[in-house]
Amino acid sequence: MTIKKILSIFVLLAIALSVYAQDGYSKESFISSKGDTLLYRLLKPESPKSGKKYPLVVFLHGAGERGSDNEAQLVHGSGMFLNPANREKYPAYVIFPQCPKDAFGAYPAWLKSYQPADVPTNPSETPEIAAVKELIDKYIASGNVDTKRVYVMGISMGGMGTYDITIRYPELFAAAIPICGTVAPSRLVSAKNVKFRIFHGDADPTVTVEGSRAAYRALKSYGADVEYIEIPGCGHNSWNPAFCRDDFLEWLFKQKKRK
Repeated sequence: MTIKKILSIFVLLAIALSVYAQDGYSKESFISSKGDTLLYRLLKPESPKSGKKYPLVVFLHGAGERGSDNEAQLVHGSGMFLNPANREKYPAYVIFPQCPKDAFGAYPAWLKSYQPADVPTNPSETPEIAAVKELIDKYIASGNVDTKRVYVMGISMGGMGTYDITIRYPELFAAAIPICGTVAPSRLVSAKNVKFRIFHGDADPTVTVEGSRAAYRALKSYGADVEYIEIPGCGHNSWNPAFCRDDFLEWLFKQKKRK
């Protein structure tokens, strides 16, 4: 079977999983301390036990899912958390925030280049990232979240957001999964205690694969616990084969904060 056919199967599986998504996630909104409204969708543990604490997963979507409908952000990835077998095996609070149409996640403006050498080394924190951080704080304050098992992942623009929020708030996260993202490698020294699993397709025409390669090299040099999985022949949608890996959620949910 050719790589092209295998990737096509991954796409079909991912679409099938997303069919579940719209009905399982409640529509929510959050107003930050600065007055910014963050729309998000929430999946709770199916049968939470009193007094038990559960992992928290934050999923940051790509640029194509920006908007104000509080729905589009569920297009990619949401179905795997709602899959009955996964939901039973990995009960968790799962949050899908939606970035406004005129914003670009972790950066104040659209990046002119995704080459890691061209990515800003000291960007100001955006209202979107600040609001996501405050939302995480809100759920932690509820007393229902296992603070040793807070995770963040994202695709493309959301992969960049995944790097950014772990760099700014490394004490929050046990693990991060940036998929087809990019970052200024020198910034990652702040996130060296977060466990990373990075994915990227080597034929990505949108966000250069060098962004993930450079991030991996930097994290290794800082002594981080990091794994890099490069998918041969895959274009920008490397999230599809990543999500379809048998160990994708298994790896995530077994991670705990070092300290």
